[in-house]
Amino acid sequence: MKINTKLLIMGSVIALAACTEKPEPRYQVPAYPDTYQDTSVVDDYFGTKVADPYRWLENDTSEQTTAWVDAQRAVTDDYLSHIPFRGAIKDRLMNLMNYERYSVPSKRFGRYLFSKNDGLQNQSVLYIQNGPDAEPEVLLDPNKLSDDGTVAFGGGSMSNDGKYFAYTIQRSGSDWVEIYVMDIATKELLPDHIEWAKFTGASWFKDGFYYSAYDAPVEGKEFSNVNENHKVYYHKLGTPQSEDELFYENPNQPRFFHSVAVTDDEKYCFLFESGAGSGNSLLIKDMSNPKNPFLRITDDQDHFYSPFDVVNDQIYIFTNFGADKGRVCRVNAKAPQIANWEEIVPESENVIVSAELAAGKMIVTFDKDAANHAFVYTLDGEMLHEIELPTFGEVGFSGRYEEEEVYYGFTSFVYPMTVFKYDMETNKSTVFRAPAVDFKPENYTTEQVFVISKDGTKVPMFLTYKKGLKKDGQNPTLLYGYGGFNITLNPGFSVSRLPFLENGGIYAQMNLRGGNEYGEEWHLAGTKLEKQNVFDDCIACAEYLIQNGYTSSDYLALNGGSNGGLLVGAVVNQRPDLFRVAVPQVGVMDMLRYHLFTIGWNWASDYGTSEDDEEMFKALYAYSPLHTIKSGEDVHYPAIMVTTADHDDRVVPAHSFKYAAALQAAQTGDEPKIIRIETKAGHGGGKPIAKVIEETADIYSFILYNMGLKYPTK
Repeated sequence: MKINTKLLIMGSVIALAACTEKPEPRYQVPAYPDTYQDTSVVDDYFGTKVADPYRWLENDTSEQTTAWVDAQRAVTDDYLSHIPFRGAIKDRLMNLMNYERYSVPSKRFGRYLFSKNDGLQNQSVLYIQNGPDAEPEVLLDPNKLSDDGTVAFGGGSMSNDGKYFAYTIQRSGSDWVEIYVMDIATKELLPDHIEWAKFTGASWFKDGFYYSAYDAPVEGKEFSNVNENHKVYYHKLGTPQSEDELFYENPNQPRFFHSVAVTDDEKYCFLFESGAGSGNSLLIKDMSNPKNPFLRITDDQDHFYSPFDVVNDQIYIFTNFGADKGRVCRVNAKAPQIANWEEIVPESENVIVSAELAAGKMIVTFDKDAANHAFVYTLDGEMLHEIELPTFGEVGFSGRYEEEEVYYGFTSFVYPMTVFKYDMETNKSTVFRAPAVDFKPENYTTEQVFVISKDGTKVPMFLTYKKGLKKDGQNPTLLYGYGGFNITLNPGFSVSRLPFLENGGIYAQMNLRGGNEYGEEWHLAGTKLEKQNVFDDCIACAEYLIQNGYTSSDYLALNGGSNGGLLVGAVVNQRPDLFRVAVPQVGVMDMLRYHLFTIGWNWASDYGTSEDDEEMFKALYAYSPLHTIKSGEDVHYPAIMVTTADHDDRVVPAHSFKYAAALQAAQTGDEPKIIRIETKAGHGGGKPIAKVIEETADIYSFILYNMGLKYPTK
């Protein structure tokens, strides 16, 4: 019996060369928009006065902000239009993206669910297959939900009787989701429709399902106001949302997230609370009597507690409580307190990243130096064998305890996501579905190096490039990192990098502190008062690439998104001399006020807040990208293109607006400082392929153009 804790997620070579002849002059921005500075806005943090002249840009719906956005878009569009090879890169990306790609299938009631994209479809299509030899049928085509592909499928779950399919959609990339219900047999929608849900799926119970939602936001502030009072509701099929039963709330903790997961046999319901730390607390309810109270299993949010299956009343739990690198435990659902937990897979030198039951066994995936390794265990924790993977990369499994079939998807830097069928008894994998991408992976290589950071810490970094690379310091290099929130950057394939790689570029992916590459200790070493370690790690990686001849500061670009956008902004302010180009995407740029918008308060476990105490304020103020921009006649910043989107309600666009305005107002040299503001898009999830291609072409065009390189159009 599996626990429904996860959504079904559907997610001729030409040479670049440094100009040996006298380079053609690059286009210069004629003038930046005149951005008003309100000098009256000054905050007092523990006696330190901090001006915030662009605070008016936080009002994303005002006429003044709208006019500023329009003016910035005009400047950016004009600049990008002067890059002669922008169209050639876009054409190549369209050619590369035009291949069939599949998700890993999920089996339920003898039927298979999977997604497929024919190539350039804006959104992947969800299919259902009634048996291994049956013809797949379209269950949901998100491309028919909008004219421009900006409505995306978020995830879905099948009812426990196999009759209905509840699914979420996202509009324009927002985190807000709507829930719909489909009759699987007829493919017709039921009248049920849920609005203002967030960070949720549908967890089925009897003739309805549980979901999490907020109260409807103030009109006009849907994408910026603080999200509070996350509640769990029960929706009975055939009734309006207004009649949904409030199942759980915690008014004493308005900034907690709440979600529930009901086991397939509907015997138990797990309640997860999070928001106060980097983990979650866990409660359980015996559903045989609706009046039964929740029994608290854990009460701290400093560790994660993830039950992943229940078999014969035995709960299987993956946790880092008592084990920084993770362990797997088992406990009887009738007495689930931690004191009764039995450890079946103990902590080891490598980090456990996931565990699941499939075909009567247990599959546990570990990270070793940021690459996945998977092993098969008995339910008692006896290791049987390792699953041989093609190379270092990332793997994800699909299976059920009671089903014999097991599938997994595997990907690496030059290994497109391939679906394998796995035989648990023989430990053999066979290719089930392999993509045909228009490039030759055998022409490339990936190496892993270990960089010594400022304090002596060894930091892993993957380098991918064309075989035969010359370390002459002239290779265009894209340095990418994240460094936060327990997120590990594993090796993974992306078509967007191929035009850069196949034309002589190096893709360098850093595994910085703040992630989960080496467990909780590695994570904590990049948080709060230790956040500077992340920037030091990034600087050390850039210096390594230069000192070892892979590239030079004239050909080095720094890129990252969200927390990685913060990384780019902070590192460029500290060491602008290292980079020729920087592209911070949807970044957290105002570290003094980030917690005041949407769910920004939830990041305090990693960042701390300016309101905590004076020491924390000083640490944030010392690296906040908005507040540490250098200025002066001797200051020379790289070319910078900031990216954001108008529907980003994760990291609100005000971060990027204020940062870009401050950059343009400062004396940072002659290189361009522009901002690309996407419309009808959010933090990145669900973005249609057409917009992905446009944005990627703009980013790589901007990078290469400002390195003085060419991408010939023949």
